[in-house]
Amino acid sequence: MGNFFTDNDDLRFVLNNMDLSGISNLTEQGYKFADKFDYAPASAEEAIQNYNMVMESLGQLCADFIAPRSEEMDRQGNTLTEDGRVERPEAMNEILDKLAKADVMGMTLPYRFGGLNFPTTILSVANEMISRADASLMNIFGLQGIAETINSFASEEIKQEYLHDLAAGTKTGAMVLTEPDAGSDLQVCKVKAFQDSSGQWYLHGVKRFITNGCGEVLLVMARSEHDRKDGLGLSLFVCHSGPSVKIRRIEDKMGIHASPTCEIYFDNTPCKLIGETRRGLVTYVMALMNGARIGISAQSVGIGEAAYRVARDYAASREQFGGPIEHLPAVRDMVVEMKIDVEESRALLYETCRVVDLEIGLTRITESDDYSKEEQKDAKKQLRMIKRYAAMLTPMSKYLSTEMSNKVAYDSIQVLAGSGFMRDYPTEQYYRDARITTIYEGTTQLQIVACVRGVCNGTAQKYIEELADFQFDPELEELLEILKQNRETMDQCIKLIKEESVEFMDLYGRRIVDIAIKIICGYLLCRHASCTSDMQTASAKEGETVSMKKRKAVIAKRYIKRNSPIIKALADQILLGDKSTFQDYEDIAGPVPELV
Repeated sequence: MGNFFTDNDDLRFVLNNMDLSGISNLTEQGYKFADKFDYAPASAEEAIQNYNMVMESLGQLCADFIAPRSEEMDRQGNTLTEDGRVERPEAMNEILDKLAKADVMGMTLPYRFGGLNFPTTILSVANEMISRADASLMNIFGLQGIAETINSFASEEIKQEYLHDLAAGTKTGAMVLTEPDAGSDLQVCKVKAFQDSSGQWYLHGVKRFITNGCGEVLLVMARSEHDRKDGLGLSLFVCHSGPSVKIRRIEDKMGIHASPTCEIYFDNTPCKLIGETRRGLVTYVMALMNGARIGISAQSVGIGEAAYRVARDYAASREQFGGPIEHLPAVRDMVVEMKIDVEESRALLYETCRVVDLEIGLTRITESDDYSKEEQKDAKKQLRMIKRYAAMLTPMSKYLSTEMSNKVAYDSIQVLAGSGFMRDYPTEQYYRDARITTIYEGTTQLQIVACVRGVCNGTAQKYIEELADFQFDPELEELLEILKQNRETMDQCIKLIKEESVEFMDLYGRRIVDIAIKIICGYLLCRHASCTSDMQTASAKEGETVSMKKRKAVIAKRYIKRNSPIIKALADQILLGDKSTFQDYEDIAGPVPELV
């Protein structure tokens, strides 16, 4: 039997060196639920034991039941019947039933609704494993953020109506945001929400590119203030699927074939308001999107892990020129880079999850009557900076992981060469599935815009200072000195950017964000190489093992030394200050071509 949790030493190593005790204490609110619910932990030890037990069980399900059905689901896809129903692949229905019976469809929901009350960190582990097995499935399983949004902002009546079914897995959901003319720019949303004389709300209009739009619980953003054209005219609503919700088409996509992407027509559909009017985009959807971005980051790490493993296996078994192709320097280097890229993205993902779990836990303290005024005051003080870190790291992680999954999937095909291009191997599916990750839940370019402010306003510098304030092993001194020099280079670039226009910051945003990410991940890898919780992992040398801590030191050395000249090159481009993109665009791009 396989297991996508126990066979992934890097994933377990990263988790073992996180402060899961502190995270569980915040999530369990001092373990106060132990007396009310049989399966609620009474201590950090019990909570971590629960996390591991559920992840091991889910890891086995992913390896033995889900992954073997991925190709079948990809080829079968979804079907729209004449009466407007979406028929999923039979294997997808079987898998969703298994997940519901495993009680993992409400991982972060409170116990009182049948949820597991797990932190974001553990949901991300689940999302990573699910995505390694089948990326399309994660698009349904990972929509648990819909339930989180209802729990965070809806009335008790709405919570009771919807959350029990979502936690039980008897219903799935969809976040219904995008429209034909409202993609990245959601504030121009046109779907109307209106009330009748009794105060009942209704929805009217068309939504497009809706993942799992055939779900039974639909969280819909619509324009409730018809005299306003901006984001403050938007509110968030929830409704059931029904006769007035019509699936007009299923998109014919490049990848994630088993995940239905729907166009929906709301024909005066009865709905209920979530929270308050006019806060739909600014408050509720932004919270929903941030959670979704972490989900897509985990999805991307899962795809990258899957693609790497196929390439690694093929490089070791395919013989050319008298031996395995992994003996060829070019292939050998690709395999190593792929592995490091996956681990870099995983390190940033779970660091982001740690910060987000802190933000959620501290926010809960400030809003609860269970804590003293002194505790609330201290939480508010910590929260000010934690919120800024989370707002910066979330788009950073989404950007890094999604670009990584595309690169690793691409390189995996290259390692397999002609075989990778054929459907005999899963690499072509990984490549097709990965491509959407840099687009949905905010394109790469929007992630850069979202995090470059944090890089340039001092948030990144403050955060990196905290990362650097750590008891590193003495043998890492040379690497830490390089990172210090990299920080000085970054500071020089930030100084110039702040002297220029916002347009200039957006133009060079990707370069300065790349610099910041390489410094942050350098410190994260050094922390892993200085950890207190070590473990042995198998070496490629037959019968030998190596310390994960020692292995991380080797990776950190390669990562930091190789990235130092890249950081300098990125900085040189910024400091050059070239503005030809603005000044010479028309001459370089030429006229708009006529498409045949």
